[in-house]
Amino acid sequence: MADAGKDATQTGAYRVLARKYRPRDFNSLIGQEPMVRTLTNAFNTGRIAQAWMLTGVRGVGKTTTARILARALNYKTDTVDRPSVDLSVPGVHCDAIMEGRHVDVIEMDAASHTGIDDIREIIEQVRYAPVSARYKVYIIDEVHMLSNQAFNGLLKTLEEPPPHVKFIFATTEIRKVPITILSRCQRFDLRRIDAALIKQHLAHIGELEGVEAEDEALAMVARAAEGSMRDAQSIFDQAIAHSSGKVTAETVRDMLGLADRARIIDLFELLMKGDVAGALTEFRAQYDAGADPATVLTEMAEFNHLVTRIKFVPAAAEDAALSQDERTRGLDFSKQLSVRVLSRTWQMLLKGISEVQTANRPVNAAEMVLIRIAHAATLPTLDEALKQLEQGGGVPSGDGVPRGNGGAPMGGGVTAAAIATQTFAAPVNGGGQTMRLVASQPQPQPQIQPQAVAAPQPEQAPAPETEPAVKINSLSDLAKLAESNRDIALKVMIKRFLRPVSIEPGRLEVSLTPDAPRDLVPNLSNRLKEWTGRPWMVTVSREAGGATLAEIEAERREHAMMDARNDPAVAAIMARFPGAKIVTVTIPNAGEDDEEAEATADPMPDPGVDDDDDEI
Repeated sequence: MADAGKDATQTGAYRVLARKYRPRDFNSLIGQEPMVRTLTNAFNTGRIAQAWMLTGVRGVGKTTTARILARALNYKTDTVDRPSVDLSVPGVHCDAIMEGRHVDVIEMDAASHTGIDDIREIIEQVRYAPVSARYKVYIIDEVHMLSNQAFNGLLKTLEEPPPHVKFIFATTEIRKVPITILSRCQRFDLRRIDAALIKQHLAHIGELEGVEAEDEALAMVARAAEGSMRDAQSIFDQAIAHSSGKVTAETVRDMLGLADRARIIDLFELLMKGDVAGALTEFRAQYDAGADPATVLTEMAEFNHLVTRIKFVPAAAEDAALSQDERTRGLDFSKQLSVRVLSRTWQMLLKGISEVQTANRPVNAAEMVLIRIAHAATLPTLDEALKQLEQGGGVPSGDGVPRGNGGAPMGGGVTAAAIATQTFAAPVNGGGQTMRLVASQPQPQPQIQPQAVAAPQPEQAPAPETEPAVKINSLSDLAKLAESNRDIALKVMIKRFLRPVSIEPGRLEVSLTPDAPRDLVPNLSNRLKEWTGRPWMVTVSREAGGATLAEIEAERREHAMMDARNDPAVAAIMARFPGAKIVTVTIPNAGEDDEEAEATADPMPDPGVDDDDDEI
């Protein structure tokens, strides 16, 4: 890397850090040790593949790895003339390959060469031997952008390429590459680079460039890069130009529009204490200093996640990308706050971020989010509130004073009523809903006047024996009951699969058709108990039982169709119109109690169509 910086200085033309300190061999490739180990073993044993697929997010080294791999394939020095991953001594073709100007290493951008004509040109050229190198290497970047015709045209050549040809593909969208292509390549997933490695590498670049940078500033850059070394180098390059000297955390924060991490933690602490006034004052101070409201909430959500992670994985506090405040105060918060509080705050922040991003006045929306979080911080969680009610204590409200029904402060004294009811509200699901819990607490009851005693509830008095509200005397009644409760699926199964044997109050004995579901009987028993308010015993009999409702309906339909065909008027119409057929038969309703009329009053479908399926 030092040589790269010296070369750039000698030429006089400024090169951005991402190009100036681009890795030139596998030893300088950062964060991709598994891939390097695999390639090293393959080259040492002579098991060199014919095609490779490199995938990963932006800036993790896909194109750089492809060039280094092409250099290793064509490595040649005065003493070495074979493929090698040891590239410590520059070879004959190394400089030209790394600069992208070697005649036998062809780089193609698939985003601008997507058609079959571009692939046809490659197919025509692969049969010719390389000009000067050992292998002719084709590097196709963003290969997922190729068209389907282009992919299909490449299949045969990729499966059986000439011995002097190698293919290296790079893509950020591996799912868009056809499986027929992937199956012909060795795939390497380049990982996101750890923030600690990025920070260490940026410090090394700062030393080579003669630029002093604060650790906190480098941590901010590494965090903003999100695992991309190229992004980190580009941001660091901009920070050097922005600071005109020492790169400080303040300059990086101003450049990226980030909020002060320490002040974010201060705001988080105020919210967890329930200090609404202090939280709003701190937020306004950050807003006046240039912080974006959505960014403040986003970074607060990140710190909330950090505290939750430290609570379960204490080693997460040792991350080198964290500032000292994040490390120490995050560890303290993880010991003080419960998982339920952290989870509730996380949900409210996620909802609040989307509200702020879509609001016409983001600062006002952000303040309302902070007020909700601070108010919820003083309320107990659901299980804590229930525990307090069970113990007979009042439930603390937002002002910390235990309150009872109606919000009145809880105090001593004896009430005339035998039961005192306490209510409280607790936020649920990110604060969007409120669950009201009601609990009864026995109170001392000295002399109670008769007129002051609450009347007993009707359900508490012994109910006189009356006729059941729901009468079930047949399977037809059972099907109507299922339909009235909108359980159409159960109604259909009753009609299709049940054969009646005996029906008594609270007891149903049936036989099943061979294709009946196994869980029909227990489901029917549960539904009957739910609908009638009494337990039902549903048993399966060995007797054959009667016909199913579906069979009865089918028989009725067939009789109606036969009667219609035998009707003289209908026969005359059929003779008058050759090819006509009877589709439906409608019988005028003879009254609500006429079961036969009700069974045939509906339009009759074609016998080949199952109307129960239509109902479902």
